[in-house]
Amino acid sequence: MAIRVGIFGYGNLGRGVEQAIRRNPDMELVGVFSRRDPAKVKIKTPGVSVYSEDALVNQEVPMDVLILCGGSATDLPVQGPKYAALYNIIDSFDTHAHIPEHFADVDAAAKKAGKIGIISCGWDPGMFSLNRVYASAVLPGGTPYTFWGKGVSQGHSDAVRRIDGVLDARQYTIPVPAALEAVRAGKAPELTTREKHTRECFVVAAEGADLARIENEIKTMPNYFDEYDTTVHFISAEEMARDHAGLPHGGSVLYSGVTGADSENTHVIEYSLKLDSNPEFTGSVLVAFARAAYRLNKEGQCGGRTVLDIAPAYLSPMSGEELRAHML
Repeated sequence: MAIRVGIFGYGNLGRGVEQAIRRNPDMELVGVFSRRDPAKVKIKTPGVSVYSEDALVNQEVPMDVLILCGGSATDLPVQGPKYAALYNIIDSFDTHAHIPEHFADVDAAAKKAGKIGIISCGWDPGMFSLNRVYASAVLPGGTPYTFWGKGVSQGHSDAVRRIDGVLDARQYTIPVPAALEAVRAGKAPELTTREKHTRECFVVAAEGADLARIENEIKTMPNYFDEYDTTVHFISAEEMARDHAGLPHGGSVLYSGVTGADSENTHVIEYSLKLDSNPEFTGSVLVAFARAAYRLNKEGQCGGRTVLDIAPAYLSPMSGEELRAHML
């Protein structure tokens, strides 16, 4: 029997999860749940209904795993523990500083309900987290580096769009090539925030808007741009639609460490991603961990988990025999 999966939230990430489910023969989408009017939400999977959030609360649709596709700022901190009390859940919570408290909330709710709640699935946190842990375990005492991009940062783009006079914006995070090459060469440099990444903004401004003011507000925005060298380009809405419609992203996790009696041998571990669609890739990661949540709960396990707690075999549709024969 296929694993029955529900999706809560049908934005870019929810649509990515939907497409990922269609690519996994052992998965079945049983419903999309939305805070919007269900009649106005059109999905791409034939024969599957859209429901209101009330249907989730009332457990009207039987499912094995619920994938939460809301935002980390205000949605997931509430939705995670709320729905871990009812379902096995997966989320992509990515506010690194608040992961411990979010985990504690989901863990408590899931344990009480006898469910599994896997948080912070995606590529960072997620796949990048795994590679940081593997590398530091193999080469203790080394230096980790994470470079993001080149890619669209949805959070930073939204921050620019909130500036008065801005109609639309895309912000690209770009690794500094010299910094990346120094790490790859095993030099283990000490790098400041400004030395690791630059930011590039493409902005559609309202007619008559003060472009100098908008550019200054972007470049001096605390927590977003003030610690980076930032370039701002003002473009037309037509150029935005033509050249910046996609949501590419990616990056690299590198780790530089040494071995030998006198630390004479240097080793560099690198894991890289180049993604045409950030939400579709993230959705694919969520779906793989939904399989793990289902299997863990079928074994009688419950409580919170992160990607660091899940053995790789739980993610794969292959059997243990197939994995040993073809992947090991």
